Amino acid sequence: MEKFKTEFKWAGIFIAVMLLWMLGERIAGLHSTNLEYHPVVTMFFMIPAFAVYILALRDKKNKDLGGQMNFKQGFMSGFLISIVITILSPLTQWVISNLITPEFFPNVIEYALETGYYDNREAAEAYFSYKNYAVQSTIWALVSGVLTSAIVALFVRSKVLREPVELVE
Repeated sequence: MEKFKTEFKWAGIFIAVMLLWMLGERIAGLHSTNLEYHPVVTMFFMIPAFAVYILALRDKKNKDLGGQMNFKQGFMSGFLISIVITILSPLTQWVISNLITPEFFPNVIEYALETGYYDNREAAEAYFSYKNYAVQSTIWALVSGVLTSAIVALFVRSKVLREPVELVE
């Protein structure tokens, strides 16, 4: 487990950043009075998410791998971070739904009905529920984490310089 200390640390940092983002959304009224902006603003979370993965893989490269990291090492480190985040996603969603913003689901259900996004309460309640969001966040954590890991690993990996090859005549 000591070998993966960096990945566990950065998974925790990622979750903390996500919880702070959700708290910021709530404070900004994106879970209540400004629900119409919520889908767009939430997408901006990709910026801090990528930043955390960049910092994580740079940390892994510099502190654990002596400044040299190939794509596979970077990807596997990011993949492990993603697995930890994925495993903790239902708990993270529970914290968001019950502690940070318990009014989100009732508010978004009413908003969806008022705007015609859903025409019946049962459908809206089924979609905007902890259970559905826990499943979605778990799947999304794995898929987006794997993609982010691959992209970031491409940029953070060490560039291998080959010695010039002499042509023999």
